[in-house]
Amino acid sequence: MKPQDIALLLTGDELMSGDTVDSNSAMIAQSLAAFGHTVTEKITLGDDRTRLVCALQRTAGNARILIMNGGLGPTQDDLTAELVAAAAGVELVLHPEAEGHVRDWCAERSIEPNDANLKQAWLPEGAVIVHNPRGSAVGFALEVSGTLILTTPGVPSELRAMLPEVCDRIVAAIGGGQTHRVRLQTFGIGESTIQALIDHDDAPWPDSVVLGYRAGMPQLEMKLTAASASPEVDHCRQTLERLFGDHIIGEDDVTLAGALQQVLRDQGKKMVTAESCTGGLIASMMTAEPGSSAVFEAGFVTYANSIKHSVLGVSEASLETDGAVSETVVEQMLAGALAESGADIGIAVSGVAGPDGGSEEKPVGTVWLAWGTKNEVHTLQTVLPTDRVMFQKLVAAAGLDLIRRQLLGLPKLPHYFSRRAI
Repeated sequence: MKPQDIALLLTGDELMSGDTVDSNSAMIAQSLAAFGHTVTEKITLGDDRTRLVCALQRTAGNARILIMNGGLGPTQDDLTAELVAAAAGVELVLHPEAEGHVRDWCAERSIEPNDANLKQAWLPEGAVIVHNPRGSAVGFALEVSGTLILTTPGVPSELRAMLPEVCDRIVAAIGGGQTHRVRLQTFGIGESTIQALIDHDDAPWPDSVVLGYRAGMPQLEMKLTAASASPEVDHCRQTLERLFGDHIIGEDDVTLAGALQQVLRDQGKKMVTAESCTGGLIASMMTAEPGSSAVFEAGFVTYANSIKHSVLGVSEASLETDGAVSETVVEQMLAGALAESGADIGIAVSGVAGPDGGSEEKPVGTVWLAWGTKNEVHTLQTVLPTDRVMFQKLVAAAGLDLIRRQLLGLPKLPHYFSRRAI
């Protein structure tokens, strides 16, 4: 490793067993990136003294910075302070500032600190605390063999609150400069298609601007990174907007639901959902966003055919003749939801989520969607041959995007659906 390298050591048996999904390393990497730094090595180990000591010894003196995440708590398997002290060749001492923090934390909760609580105040001699505004365990900083070791707790909310100080200490140790990023959130178009369209575009792409992707579900992020804001960045942004304009839902951390909510607020309209195969996921995505009460009127989960009929007024004849997964049924579900709620616009979905229940005519993954207003209704049938959870996520996301498109007067279908056999 190079002298300015930053290594990351995550500890905890729960990470190795899969009981806890590692989101902390991504959080750390994203925070470092804002200062032009990257993690050059990541090690994940369980609560094993021997392996942790070996990792510490190997990293100390090689990497300039080592961020240790986890192992600062009150239990016997929280080994970080003990192991860092051993690596530094110093004793654990009761740190007055750390002790004060623990006692204040306990007092705020009207509890008497016990030995387990106070264990978190025993730090390697010479350590400087890294403040934790959320939890009982402080982090600490200590130089060992030319490596600045920075320790942080494994609880994500506590780590997030401590990262500004961690980054400040790293910048003070090895420097760093701000990088300029433009993050565009998209839906309905994949990485391969994006790259193909860029490759075939005549506009030149400057070497000073790096285009990256962060794939996710249901969204995909396009990211422009450069040393600073510049005409080249503006040029690249304009290129992306020209090529993918109607698939770009917003910037930074905006979600499909958040983007749709903003459009609804701008237009003074409210929406409703009528769901079968998605089980209320569309409504859940909408109401997960703050401010949803201003734009979301109601959500109907009419899973059983009898409820489609009694609640939304779907005719029994249509259910019998055409089946629940049909154009006529979703049209009637939408009409009923709009009538019952008084909302301005809505979406209705019914499909075969699987893994069972499909037929030759309607295989697993078949879905019908109806969306629009009382006076302008659109329908779509498609097949999404994937697992049940992914099917529900795709259908729900599509429902939100289809309403967004109608309200904004955009092309009816995103690229993903227009490519499929409908």
